[in-house]
Amino acid sequence: MTTKQQDTKDRELVITREFNAPRELVFQAWTDPKHLINWWGPNGFTNTFHEIDIKPGGVWLFTMHGPDGVDYPNRIIYQEVVKPKRLSYLHTSDDPDDPANFNVFVTFEELGEKRTSLTMRMVFATPEQLQAVKEQFGAMEGAHQTLGRLEEELKKMDL
Repeated sequence: MTTKQQDTKDRELVITREFNAPRELVFQAWTDPKHLINWWGPNGFTNTFHEIDIKPGGVWLFTMHGPDGVDYPNRIIYQEVVKPKRLSYLHTSDDPDDPANFNVFVTFEELGEKRTSLTMRMVFATPEQLQAVKEQFGAMEGAHQTLGRLEEELKKMDL
């Protein structure tokens, strides 16, 4: 573990999942808006994409529509896009103290020709912000549901 990761361990949420799909396909599902819109978010959520430009410095503006009718505006600013290995971005809003402001690091590890291990690491500013997101938004369960939806989308994509 690097020093940087040790310094953030008390304020990060890490999810790892393996997929029966080639790394390039999993990366495509994360970076092609026609696929991303089908699976992004927990079960029951839909999205409206307002802008999406997946490149360093590019912005993805979207609204997540909850099954309860609540809309959640989101802004992502891409910091790193290394096809098909890695994505990093800042998930932000207009409120600097919003617990929804955090950094995300997604790695795509090839486990053979048709298997991929995906690790999503979300790093919050403070342990309290991490705890708030876990409690208020069910972040851990939501992340697992989101990756479950990704798995379903991958089954529909061309290999």
